[in-house]
Amino acid sequence: MSKIRHAQKAVLDWDLRSCIYLNHWSENIRVANFFKLISRLGDGIFWYVMLAVVWLIHGLTYFLQAIYLLLASSFGTIIYKLLKRHTVRPRPYQVHQVIRLGERPLDHFSFPSGHTLHAVMVTTVLGSIVPALLMIMLPFSLLVAISRMVLGLHYPTDVIVGATLGLLVALITLWLAPVFEIIL
Repeated sequence: MSKIRHAQKAVLDWDLRSCIYLNHWSENIRVANFFKLISRLGDGIFWYVMLAVVWLIHGLTYFLQAIYLLLASSFGTIIYKLLKRHTVRPRPYQVHQVIRLGERPLDHFSFPSGHTLHAVMVTTVLGSIVPALLMIMLPFSLLVAISRMVLGLHYPTDVIVGATLGLLVALITLWLAPVFEIIL
Protein backbone atom coordinates (compact mmCIF):
# COMPACT_ATOMS: atom_id res chain seq x y z
CA MET A 1 0.00 0.00 0.00
CA SER A 2 1.44 3.37 -0.98
CA LYS A 3 2.13 6.00 1.65
CA ILE A 4 -0.60 8.23 0.22
CA ARG A 5 -3.22 5.48 0.36
CA HIS A 6 -2.11 4.54 3.86
CA ALA A 7 -2.42 8.18 5.01
CA GLN A 8 -5.80 8.49 3.31
CA LYS A 9 -7.05 5.34 5.03
CA ALA A 10 -5.75 6.59 8.40
CA VAL A 11 -7.61 9.89 7.98
CA LEU A 12 -10.84 8.16 6.95
CA ASP A 13 -10.56 5.74 9.89
CA TRP A 14 -10.00 8.65 12.30
CA ASP A 15 -12.89 10.53 10.69
CA LEU A 16 -15.30 7.65 11.24
CA ARG A 17 -14.13 6.82 14.78
CA SER A 18 -14.40 10.48 15.82
CA CYS A 19 -17.83 10.83 14.23
CA ILE A 20 -19.12 7.70 16.00
CA TYR A 21 -17.69 8.90 19.32
CA LEU A 22 -19.30 12.36 19.04
CA ASN A 23 -22.58 10.97 17.75
CA HIS A 24 -22.89 8.71 20.80
CA TRP A 25 -23.25 11.87 22.90
CA SER A 26 -26.68 12.29 21.29
CA GLU A 27 -27.95 9.19 23.11
CA ASN A 28 -28.53 11.50 26.07
CA ILE A 29 -31.77 13.34 25.22
CA ARG A 30 -30.65 16.55 26.96
CA VAL A 31 -27.39 16.60 25.03
CA ALA A 32 -29.25 15.85 21.78
CA ASN A 33 -31.79 18.64 22.40
CA PHE A 34 -29.03 21.11 23.34
CA PHE A 35 -27.14 20.46 20.10
CA LYS A 36 -30.37 20.57 18.05
CA LEU A 37 -30.99 24.04 19.48
CA ILE A 38 -27.42 25.13 18.72
CA SER A 39 -27.72 23.80 15.17
CA ARG A 40 -31.03 25.61 14.59
CA LEU A 41 -29.65 28.88 16.00
CA GLY A 42 -26.66 28.37 13.70
CA ASP A 43 -29.05 28.34 10.72
CA GLY A 44 -28.90 32.13 10.93
CA ILE A 45 -30.87 33.43 13.91
CA PHE A 46 -27.83 33.77 16.18
CA TRP A 47 -25.83 35.58 13.48
CA TYR A 48 -28.64 38.07 12.78
CA VAL A 49 -28.77 38.87 16.48
CA MET A 50 -24.98 39.45 16.50
CA LEU A 51 -25.31 41.79 13.51
CA ALA A 52 -28.08 43.68 15.32
CA VAL A 53 -25.79 44.01 18.37
CA VAL A 54 -23.07 45.50 16.14
CA TRP A 55 -25.61 48.00 14.81
CA LEU A 56 -26.76 48.87 18.33
CA ILE A 57 -23.17 49.46 19.43
CA HIS A 58 -22.00 51.39 16.36
CA GLY A 59 -25.22 52.64 14.80
CA LEU A 60 -26.26 52.14 11.22
CA THR A 61 -22.94 53.57 10.06
CA TYR A 62 -21.93 49.92 9.99
CA PHE A 63 -24.57 49.13 7.38
CA LEU A 64 -21.74 48.22 4.99
CA GLN A 65 -20.89 45.27 7.22
CA ALA A 66 -24.28 43.81 6.36
CA ILE A 67 -23.32 44.08 2.71
CA TYR A 68 -19.90 42.51 3.44
CA LEU A 69 -21.61 39.64 5.22
CA LEU A 70 -24.16 39.21 2.44
CA LEU A 71 -21.41 39.09 -0.20
CA ALA A 72 -19.21 36.81 1.90
CA SER A 73 -22.14 34.54 2.72
CA SER A 74 -23.12 34.33 -0.94
CA PHE A 75 -19.54 33.54 -1.94
CA GLY A 76 -19.24 30.93 0.84
CA THR A 77 -22.54 29.34 -0.19
CA ILE A 78 -21.42 29.08 -3.81
CA ILE A 79 -18.14 27.45 -2.75
CA TYR A 80 -19.66 24.86 -0.45
CA LYS A 81 -22.53 24.02 -2.82
CA LEU A 82 -20.05 23.45 -5.66
CA LEU A 83 -17.92 21.26 -3.41
CA LYS A 84 -20.96 19.30 -2.24
CA ARG A 85 -22.10 18.79 -5.83
CA HIS A 86 -18.69 17.55 -6.97
CA THR A 87 -17.67 15.46 -3.96
CA VAL A 88 -21.15 13.98 -3.28
CA ARG A 89 -20.00 12.60 0.06
CA PRO A 90 -22.94 10.98 1.85
CA ARG A 91 -23.74 12.08 5.35
CA PRO A 92 -22.46 9.81 8.14
CA TYR A 93 -25.93 8.60 9.19
CA GLN A 94 -26.61 7.51 5.60
CA VAL A 95 -23.56 5.24 5.46
CA HIS A 96 -23.05 3.89 8.97
CA GLN A 97 -25.89 2.22 10.85
CA VAL A 98 -24.34 3.01 14.23
CA ILE A 99 -24.70 6.75 13.58
CA ARG A 100 -28.10 8.15 14.40
CA LEU A 101 -29.59 11.19 12.74
CA GLY A 102 -30.31 13.83 15.35
CA GLU A 103 -31.62 16.67 13.15
CA ARG A 104 -32.92 17.00 9.61
CA PRO A 105 -30.24 17.96 7.08
CA LEU A 106 -30.67 21.11 5.00
CA ASP A 107 -29.25 19.41 1.90
CA HIS A 108 -28.16 15.97 0.70
CA PHE A 109 -24.38 15.87 1.02
CA SER A 110 -21.86 16.11 3.82
CA PHE A 111 -18.66 17.74 2.53
CA PRO A 112 -18.02 20.49 3.60
CA SER A 113 -20.06 21.76 6.55
CA GLY A 114 -21.91 24.91 5.49
CA HIS A 115 -22.98 25.65 9.08
CA THR A 116 -19.37 25.66 10.22
CA LEU A 117 -18.25 27.70 7.20
CA HIS A 118 -20.78 30.42 7.99
CA ALA A 119 -20.14 30.31 11.74
CA VAL A 120 -16.41 30.91 11.30
CA MET A 121 -16.94 33.50 8.56
CA VAL A 122 -19.45 35.60 10.49
CA THR A 123 -17.46 35.30 13.72
CA THR A 124 -14.32 36.52 11.96
CA VAL A 125 -15.98 39.45 10.17
CA LEU A 126 -18.14 40.68 13.07
CA GLY A 127 -15.37 39.94 15.57
CA SER A 128 -13.08 42.25 13.62
CA ILE A 129 -15.63 45.05 14.09
CA VAL A 130 -16.53 44.41 17.75
CA PRO A 131 -13.82 42.20 19.30
CA ALA A 132 -15.76 41.99 22.59
CA LEU A 133 -18.40 39.88 20.78
CA LEU A 134 -15.80 37.18 20.26
CA MET A 135 -16.38 36.07 23.87
CA ILE A 136 -19.86 34.99 22.75
CA MET A 137 -19.30 34.11 19.10
CA LEU A 138 -16.20 31.91 19.40
CA PRO A 139 -17.74 29.43 21.87
CA PHE A 140 -20.97 29.43 19.87
CA SER A 141 -19.08 28.72 16.62
CA LEU A 142 -17.31 25.82 18.30
CA LEU A 143 -20.64 24.46 19.53
CA VAL A 144 -22.10 24.76 16.01
CA ALA A 145 -19.18 22.76 14.63
CA ILE A 146 -19.54 20.08 17.32
CA SER A 147 -23.32 19.96 16.86
CA ARG A 148 -22.95 18.93 13.23
CA MET A 149 -21.01 15.82 14.27
CA VAL A 150 -23.05 15.00 17.39
CA LEU A 151 -26.22 15.09 15.28
CA GLY A 152 -24.73 12.66 12.73
CA LEU A 153 -24.73 15.19 9.89
CA HIS A 154 -20.98 15.62 9.31
CA TYR A 155 -17.62 13.98 9.70
CA PRO A 156 -14.82 15.93 11.44
CA THR A 157 -13.09 16.54 8.10
CA ASP A 158 -16.29 18.17 6.78
CA VAL A 159 -16.20 20.53 9.75
CA ILE A 160 -12.45 21.23 9.50
CA VAL A 161 -12.71 22.07 5.79
CA GLY A 162 -15.85 24.16 6.41
CA ALA A 163 -14.05 26.14 9.12
CA THR A 164 -11.01 26.65 6.90
CA LEU A 165 -13.15 27.86 3.99
CA GLY A 166 -15.10 30.16 6.33
CA LEU A 167 -11.88 31.72 7.60
CA LEU A 168 -10.56 32.18 4.05
CA VAL A 169 -13.80 33.77 2.84
CA ALA A 170 -13.82 36.10 5.88
CA LEU A 171 -10.18 37.14 5.37
CA ILE A 172 -10.77 37.82 1.68
CA THR A 173 -13.88 39.83 2.57
CA LEU A 174 -11.99 41.90 5.14
CA TRP A 175 -9.10 42.38 2.71
CA LEU A 176 -11.52 43.60 -0.01
CA ALA A 177 -13.59 45.73 2.40
CA PRO A 178 -11.81 49.01 1.43
CA VAL A 179 -12.59 48.27 -2.23
CA PHE A 180 -16.29 47.76 -1.39
CA GLU A 181 -16.33 51.08 0.48
CA ILE A 182 -14.99 52.90 -2.59
CA ILE A 183 -17.49 51.21 -4.92
CA LEU A 184 -20.47 51.67 -2.61
